[in-house]
Amino acid sequence: MTEPTARATDGQAGTPRATATGALTVIPPARLLPPAPIGADAKSVRAWFDDAVETAEPEMDGTLGAERAAAQAYQRMAKAKNTREAYRSAVRAWCDWCAKRDLPPLPACGEDVAAFLAAERRREMTPNTIDLRRAAIRYLHRAAGCPVPTDDACVSETVAGIRRDAAAKGQSPEKKVAATAVIIQQLLAPIQDDLRGKRDRALLLVGFAGALRRSELASIRVERLEKTDRGLRLTMPQTKGSQTDSALVPLPYGQTELCPVRALNAWLAAAGITDGPVFRRIWLPARGRGKRPTGGEVPADRGNAGQSAVDVPPPLPQIGKAALTTRSIADIVQARAVAAGFARRDLAGHSLKRGALSTGMDRGIHPAKLKRLGRHKSFDVLGEYLEFGDLFDGHPLTGVL
Repeated sequence: MTEPTARATDGQAGTPRATATGALTVIPPARLLPPAPIGADAKSVRAWFDDAVETAEPEMDGTLGAERAAAQAYQRMAKAKNTREAYRSAVRAWCDWCAKRDLPPLPACGEDVAAFLAAERRREMTPNTIDLRRAAIRYLHRAAGCPVPTDDACVSETVAGIRRDAAAKGQSPEKKVAATAVIIQQLLAPIQDDLRGKRDRALLLVGFAGALRRSELASIRVERLEKTDRGLRLTMPQTKGSQTDSALVPLPYGQTELCPVRALNAWLAAAGITDGPVFRRIWLPARGRGKRPTGGEVPADRGNAGQSAVDVPPPLPQIGKAALTTRSIADIVQARAVAAGFARRDLAGHSLKRGALSTGMDRGIHPAKLKRLGRHKSFDVLGEYLEFGDLFDGHPLTGVL
């Protein structure tokens, strides 16, 4: 399956670039975004914003127009791809709501934004989704150079009220189970030693040992793995904690079945992967029927002379060239959880990261080292990933009361 090739626009020749699979693609050069459709209908605003969040390759030929286009391209790159996609979805919802009520999406007034967020809550959107909708509308207005309505008091109070209402109804965000070392062992137990099993074992152990998110697992490439005496050193060009600086993630050798290095080497050797994405799709080609094996005659079936064809041997697994998607990684974790006896919704992609940090906490590792392992900007963010066990165990007032 070949990668889609982007085409240059506006009659400009693009620049050849290698994709993650090594195929060449043509990335169109950056071009100036047309003026924002201020006061236009919802359809026009939606189309303009779709264009506004697309990234392009900055190419400057010395002209002011090209330099301004490059500046806009860099501005878009300030937001991660997943963030831009989430904003695009949110702005579409905002535009659709405005179209049904004959309201201008751009610029908007605070009262209309507050009403939209209230309507989204009525559709049972979570407080986190409400926050995302609000952030997207803010970004839309800033990109268009319009006054931002999302900071109006009526909007802030509406969001605060939504959060309070959700808390009163016990609708706080549900955290997935942390895949601690004990749970990882349970997940590994039923995994077979076939090709798919080797991949999934490596994925679970690398994600656990490196405290990696789904997107980070998906982005691992062979070229970014460096062998050392003590394990593998993984270079992450970008992480959620830092979109501008690379991070080094140690994957140490282990003495138990939880060793990530041995598991990863076993998968790469079995799959014959020497470069490119580490974790890839595996599938079985359709098994043909009624085909004769090559070489030799096929004896007729004496019990049914009308059937002389036999099944061909089972097809060999095929390995893709592209990296697994973040959704696929979550599906793998959940499928392995179900096979180990857990409910499907108990674990997800984030369970590996939470499990690594919670295991370190249980072992008494200093929070500063846990923060470094998780690549978090603050201890507050680190705390959201930790799963505390028995609340009474190690209570500060034990022996005092």
